[in-house]
Amino acid sequence: MATDGLTSLLRIGSFVRFWFARLCGTTASQMLMVALGWQMYDLTSSAWDLGLVGLYQFAPALILSLPSGHVADRVHRGRIIAVCLGAQALTAAILAQAAHAHSASRELLLAVSVLLGTVRAFQMPAQQSLVPLLVPAAVLPRAMAVSMSGLQLAIIGGPALAGAIFLAGTTAVFATCATLSALACALVLGVRYEHAPHPAEPPTVRSVLAGLHFIWQRPAVLGALSLDLFAVLLGGATALLPMFARDILHVGTLGLGLLRAAPAAGALLMSIALTHRQVERRVGRTLLWAIALYGAATLVFGISTHFWLSLVALAVTGATDMVNMVIRQSLVQLETPNAMRGRVSAVSSIFIGASNQLGEFESGATAALWGPVGSVVVGGCGTVLVAIAWWRLFPALAQRDRLATEDEDSPASA
Repeated sequence: MATDGLTSLLRIGSFVRFWFARLCGTTASQMLMVALGWQMYDLTSSAWDLGLVGLYQFAPALILSLPSGHVADRVHRGRIIAVCLGAQALTAAILAQAAHAHSASRELLLAVSVLLGTVRAFQMPAQQSLVPLLVPAAVLPRAMAVSMSGLQLAIIGGPALAGAIFLAGTTAVFATCATLSALACALVLGVRYEHAPHPAEPPTVRSVLAGLHFIWQRPAVLGALSLDLFAVLLGGATALLPMFARDILHVGTLGLGLLRAAPAAGALLMSIALTHRQVERRVGRTLLWAIALYGAATLVFGISTHFWLSLVALAVTGATDMVNMVIRQSLVQLETPNAMRGRVSAVSSIFIGASNQLGEFESGATAALWGPVGSVVVGGCGTVLVAIAWWRLFPALAQRDRLATEDEDSPASA
């Protein structure tokens, strides 16, 4: 039964084309982040500056996410994604030229971070709300798992590929990013779906904030999104991986690539499992347990001084975060009508952006105070405490049994 569902899903040409576009685009994005972080740390040797890279990406994403959700509900989502991928290709080309001319600077890297944050603000709502338009509602959870498997392949391959290409120089890494981004842009332009333009609506405060109001009225959705926000905000250690690779584990750029890829390796294995066996019952408890295990694995990574143990701990964080992502995104999309998906996805992207980019800043700032080990250990403990607290604060989430409620007709193809 699961195999038949997967086969039917892979027969949907637009979904497959979009899957490959995300694979190429995310691979390029991950390579870009690895190279950007390494170059910043190589230039300044500053944990604070590593944190600023995350903060400078988060700030424009926070400011623009809600207006971008309004755009995603009014404009062809595929074209929005294509423009964003084109901008990513241009950014990578600029960095390649700067690396070739040895003119890269702290200021340039921070300016690029702002540009990437701006691009991501428009790309994420359109990207998250496009999948439900490409597949029937009945296979949406499986489509999310398959989509996430491609995402994790990219997150594995991107850092590892960047680590290998570093042997040929930073210019080669950025040039590869530009090429892959351009290819992703071309693939997205080939995605076809029935776009029904909504009646013209000016971007009033009420319409822009409609997604936030929609989520606020649904405690289970609000609990899932805020859980991810605080858990990954506290438990994320990605920004500090250059410090662990160079100063604690002593594994250099190749080891850095493997450390960046380890969470995605765990996530990929979990996404394959979820593709064949969906989480159908006790979804709320499963989500909370996944976050608690994520925090425990982060704690293990923080205290580890052995490279292979660190890789395993990071892989566990990726596997548990994959459970979180599939449940959270399926829950949001199944409860949201298509006319609202862009704005609701925009709010979701704020939570995701905060947990990632702002989490990187938090990691860099606390590492500057307590050192990288102290920062990660405290963050892992905080994540476990958040999972325990959310069990009591959001009973609607903890008691949620299924992704779709019994009395609602899924709007995935509405």
